[in-house]
Amino acid sequence: MSIFGYVTSLKLGAEDPPFDALIMAAMRKADTDNLKKLRDAWPHIYHEMTARYHAPGGILSPEEAKVYQDDSATN
Repeated sequence: MSIFGYVTSLKLGAEDPPFDALIMAAMRKADTDNLKKLRDAWPHIYHEMTARYHAPGGILSPEEAKVYQDDSATN
């Protein structure tokens, strides 16, 4: 880790974003190998991110959103 990475982590921590947002951001930045590791660890976050990517404006229908809410409660 570089000092830049460490300082950036302090800034992110101070902003207090939701955990799933941090994981989604990591997935967006990840190379192929690291994306697979993140996807394997948090498949429900990966699937929701992918669904939102393909949805207009990232907005899911109420039925779709409920699927991800129910899924994240079990994981």
